[in-house]
Amino acid sequence: MWIERLNASHALDYRALTLEAYDRHPQAFTSSVRERSSLPLSWWEARLSGKLDAVFGGFVEGRLAGIAGLAFEPREKARHKATLFGMYVSSGVRQQGLGYQLVQAVLDEAGRHQGLRLVKLTVTAGNQAAINLYQRCGFIQFGLEPMAVRVGEEYFDKIHMWREI
Repeated sequence: MWIERLNASHALDYRALTLEAYDRHPQAFTSSVRERSSLPLSWWEARLSGKLDAVFGGFVEGRLAGIAGLAFEPREKARHKATLFGMYVSSGVRQQGLGYQLVQAVLDEAGRHQGLRLVKLTVTAGNQAAINLYQRCGFIQFGLEPMAVRVGEEYFDKIHMWREI
């Protein structure tokens, strides 16, 4: 098991794992399979090679099995914040520490950016495994967004969490 920063050469695997996440846990993500599956491969490559995102992959037996990203804020007055996004670990490799390692990789990356003071994230209310993971990594809740995501006719709340760097 290892973690590395993804680049454009990982775009196909990143796309496949992200779409799996959207399909299996639609309540956890604001994007849908339908809207993201139609994007060209160049969009996925750009996401992995852009300056405003750092995306990490967790590999198990040579296969991409987990992902987590860090989005940097481009606006001058908000550059002290970054957002952990797109966290997902395939069901077959959960409970092995990969999620923890991915969050730590994101936090390590955040710590390398001068002036960055905090990382924030949202997590679906009721996803206790993810909430516990984020709390183990030092995140604390600061708010709740009701009806943050709609899947069909069902609404899901999002817990907002943050951690100082």
